[in-house]
Order: sequence, then structure tokens, then C-alpha cells
Amino acid sequence: MRTVPLGTSGLQVPNVVLGLMRIVDMSDEQVRELWATARDAGITFVDHADVYGRDLHACERRWRDAVPMTSSERDAVTIQTKCGIVPDGPYFDFSYEHIVESVDGSLEALGTDRIDVLLLHRPDALVEPDEVARAFDELEAAGKVRAFGVSNQTPGQIELLKRSVRQPLVANQLQLSITHASLVAQGVASNMQGLDQSVSRDNGTLDHCRLNDITVQAWSPFQAGFFTGVFLDNPEFAELNAVIDRLAEQYSVPPLAVATAWITRHPAGMQVVLGTTNPERVAAAAQGSDLPLTRAEWYELFRAAGWTVP
Repeated sequence: MRTVPLGTSGLQVPNVVLGLMRIVDMSDEQVRELWATARDAGITFVDHADVYGRDLHACERRWRDAVPMTSSERDAVTIQTKCGIVPDGPYFDFSYEHIVESVDGSLEALGTDRIDVLLLHRPDALVEPDEVARAFDELEAAGKVRAFGVSNQTPGQIELLKRSVRQPLVANQLQLSITHASLVAQGVASNMQGLDQSVSRDNGTLDHCRLNDITVQAWSPFQAGFFTGVFLDNPEFAELNAVIDRLAEQYSVPPLAVATAWITRHPAGMQVVLGTTNPERVAAAAQGSDLPLTRAEWYELFRAAGWTVP
């Protein structure tokens, strides 16, 4: 399993992450099997959020109950969680009170004394950066959170936070797959009048992350669009799947590994956040961690997904 630096946090972490948003209805045995498979593949980074599960902190509690850890086992795992979404409404809340209350709830639910990485979950239009800074300072000073980041935020939103927040923002969790790749595709088609792909919809988020040592964490890495179903074995993406299947046979890996490798091959040093609860799919995807796709193969997948290379 290849590792990457997590921003400027000093943490060296695997480039494939086990996302735990769907474990609430799994048995202890099923959760342990999922985790054991991930560990065997070299995955030591797990991704939570306070809103994952039917009730607040439900998936975090499910994890704690199924995977109790000794102190040495805890030290070997990087635990990330997120806060800021209020499902009743819905709306977002980056207030000092909400951030601190959410972290305390996550610590109790996870059964741990610290969160390794805390992300602000999606942007809050009513954010007061000074309140975020006060919460981060308090949580860091108390040893409750080691590193901080964001999700789905633009360069301007990040820069606004940085004007008040003292800690480096080490990660930005963004939706990215071969087919949901405007983060990458816009730059390839820059300055191409009349081509929709050339329109910037994120204000250069990927380049901003690279310039500021912010690690991109790719969520929904196999989704065709915004929770519209996966592109793998999808007849709507026949050309893409033909290329994926050919490369999978060439490299003697499952197709999931090729889809993972398209992201991890990028020089930004991204992490891929897996959302599956199927141990076999976790093991298959993890094989793409350091798959050495050539430049030609990467661009062939890109074109087969429907993107234009001018």
C-alpha cells in the first residue's frame, strides 16, 4: 500500500481510506471482517462523520462497539471524522458551539481520547471564520484533535477560513471518479471556447490544493455522478469498461483496482475514500494503490470516460 503525506500534518497515510458511512446495520462480525480485510490490504485510515447512520454518531458508535482497540492498536490507526451538517432542515453549522459539541460527541461515540483528523463537512454559507478558529484552537489545545481540514470547499472558502484559522488545513474531501472528474478535466480543456468541459465550476480547486499542500480525498470514486450509480459494469459506459477490463487483464488485477489507480496515479498524491461494505471490493480496490498506469493508459481511460483531450 503506497502512502502519501497528509498535507503538512506530518502524518504519512495510506492512499486508500476505508469509509464507514454504511456500517450502521452491519453485525459486529461483519464490521470486523471488513476492517480485517482493509488492514490486510494495508489500509490504516478510516473515515467517519457525525451524521453517518440513522441517528447522530450512529456509525461511530457501531465502529466502537465492533472494533474495540488497545492503546497500541489505536496508535496504529488514523481516525478521521467530520462535522457541520445538521440533517434536520437540512442546513450547515460551523459555529463554535456546534463544532465543539460535535467533536465531544464523536470522541464518546468512537471510544477514543482524540480524533486524528477533523473535517468541516461541506461549506456553511453563514460561517464566521473567527468562531471556527476559536473551536480549532480549543480542540487542539485540549489534545482532542490533531489535524484539521475541510470537504467540498472552494479555494475562496478555504482562504477565508485561513485568514482566521491558525492550523494548516491538511485535506479537502471532494467527489472524484473517472466519470465525475471536472476537477481534472476543466484544466485539460482550458481556453477551449464552446467546449462545456472548459468551463470552470470549482475555481481551480485541484491546483489550489496542490499549491497549498492540501491533500485531496476522493469520495465516491466509482460513482458515475452524484449518487447516480457506479460506472463499472454499467452499459452506459461500455467504452470505458472495455478499457478498464483490458487493463485489468493486462495488470492481473480486478477492474476496481484500475478505477482506483486512475485517481492514485495523479501526481497530487490523492487518497481514495472507499464507501463499500463488501470486503472483497475493499481488497480489490486496494490493489490499485500503487498500480503503475502509464501516462498513455491514464489518458485513454480519461477519453473513454467521455472527456475531451483537445
